[in-house]
Amino acid sequence: MARILVVEDEPAIQELIVCNIELAGHVAIRAESSEQALELVRDSLPDLLLVDWMLPGASGVELARRLRGDRRTQAIPIILLTARSEERDKLAGLEIGADDYITKPFSPRELNARIKAVLRRRAPQATDDVVEIEGLRLDPVGHRVTGDGIDLDLGPTEFRLLHFLMTHTERVHSRTQLLDHVWGDHVFVEERTVDVHIRRLRQALSRSGHDRLVETVRGSGYRLASRPST
Repeated sequence: MARILVVEDEPAIQELIVCNIELAGHVAIRAESSEQALELVRDSLPDLLLVDWMLPGASGVELARRLRGDRRTQAIPIILLTARSEERDKLAGLEIGADDYITKPFSPRELNARIKAVLRRRAPQATDDVVEIEGLRLDPVGHRVTGDGIDLDLGPTEFRLLHFLMTHTERVHSRTQLLDHVWGDHVFVEERTVDVHIRRLRQALSRSGHDRLVETVRGSGYRLASRPST
């Protein structure tokens, strides 16, 4: 499930998009202008933005450019929605950093397929895909984790933490990065909170021996190995 910010000023089109992405299991947030979208993003980072090209005030392209120019928001996936179909318009949207481009009119099936593809590529922790590594299996829909067939009992924060680590294997993440991605950058908690939940996660995974996959990188943070170190 992803939190998707829909930036569209036409009420009928906005409602159609919101209904379809909610039917697909996502959470929709609405904005009618670039300025309103920026206010919402300042409060909390979404997992993906669907942005209409032609917006009142600053255009969707300008919004995408501003988001890409800010270190805090530069990694948010962006899909542009537009009635423009010429290749040069598509290239202009992609060149400023949009991840995909959908030409109106589009079918709900195409929209959801594009969203799923972009999330898989840019924010896999926001998808409902089952993840499995070395016998450790996480099912986001069933909210179930098993290790070599053994049911593992994880709290909600440990579940989100494991999901993020399993979808970004072999990458080292600092405590700050984990707080931003797992807790949300709008939540203010101590960095040492991460250590507490990593410890709880390891305890839960120890039943199947998969705690060895969660590695501490001294001075840098934590990572999940794709295979246990020898």
